[in-house]
Amino acid sequence: MAKQSNNEFKKRLYVFTLRLIGFLDHLPNDNVSKRIGDQLLRSGTSIVANFAEGQAANGKKEYTQYFHYSLKSANESKLWLALLRDTKRAEPNEANKLLAELDEIANIFASSILTLKGKR
Repeated sequence: MAKQSNNEFKKRLYVFTLRLIGFLDHLPNDNVSKRIGDQLLRSGTSIVANFAEGQAANGKKEYTQYFHYSLKSANESKLWLALLRDTKRAEPNEANKLLAELDEIANIFASSILTLKGKR
């Protein structure tokens, strides 16, 4: 990922995180929604956090590892979002928009990991 591209992607991740927080603010106040919402907040915010931390990595291997962490968090977030949507605790249209964005984000991380490992 080129430097300019890195900054644009970081902004995209940040905007996604802001949208996710807004989404979580509108969940019902029941016990299950709170618990799944907490899990989603943790995994969803760690995507951008790990990406940002990876920018200060001490080498390609460490940099790649942070991409792995972000990818895992994106995949975990997809699960929590789908559960909220499918249990009718969240507005389906907004959940689907966030899931589509997470799919794109996960694909970017996966592709970048392959490139960094020289498999592409």
